Amino acid sequence: MKKILVIEDEPEMRRNLTTILRLEKFQPLDAENGRIGVEMAKKEKPDLILCDVMMPEMDGYGVIAALRAEADTVAIPFIFLTAKGEKPDIRAGMNLGADDYLTKPVAKPDLLAAIRSRLERAVQQAVPEFKPNFDSARPLEEVLGLTPRVAETLLWLAQGKTNGEIAMILGNSESTVKKHVLEIFERLGVETRTAASLRALEVLSSPAARG
Repeated sequence: MKKILVIEDEPEMRRNLTTILRLEKFQPLDAENGRIGVEMAKKEKPDLILCDVMMPEMDGYGVIAALRAEADTVAIPFIFLTAKGEKPDIRAGMNLGADDYLTKPVAKPDLLAAIRSRLERAVQQAVPEFKPNFDSARPLEEVLGLTPRVAETLLWLAQGKTNGEIAMILGNSESTVKKHVLEIFERLGVETRTAASLRALEVLSSPAARG
C-alpha cells in the first residue's frame, strides 16, 4: 500500500484528500503545517507528497527546499496544491524540484491521475539498468545454487519466455518447466516471474557474468 503524505493547513481540504486516498487503497498521512510535514516526511519516508503552497510556520516552498536538501527525501515525488491566482509562483516551485501542481479545489480524477502518473514514473526511475550476459546459465548455478536444468530454465525465463517456449527450447515437457519454475520461486524466496527475472538479471549483469 503506497504511503501518501498530505501537507495542508485547511482542515476540511486535508480531510477530503485523505478520505479520497483511503478509499482508493492508499495509506494517507496528514500534517497541518509545513514544519510538521517536513518532520513526518523524514520519519515516514512517504511514496509521494501532496503539499499546499500557502501555509503558516513554513510554506510549501520551504517544505520542498528542506526535503530536496536531504538524501533520504530528495527523490520523493512532490505535487503542489495551489489556490487560483498562484500560478505565477509555480515556476519557483518547479525550480525547487516539484514534480507537478494541482489547482484547488482538486477534482478527484485529476488528483488520482496525477498521483498514479508520478508513482509510476518513480518506479520506472528506480528500476536499475541491467546489461545481462545470456550466453551461459552457469552464473545462475554458481551464485543461486541452482541445478543446471533449473538454471537454464531461469536463463530463458529472464528473457521473457513462456513455459511453453522454454519447454520447446530445452526439449522438456511443459509440466517439467513448470516444476522448475516453482523450484526457482522456492529457492529465491520470490512469488512472481518478474521477481525471479530481476534476480537473474542482477546475477547475469555482474562483472563476472559479463566476463
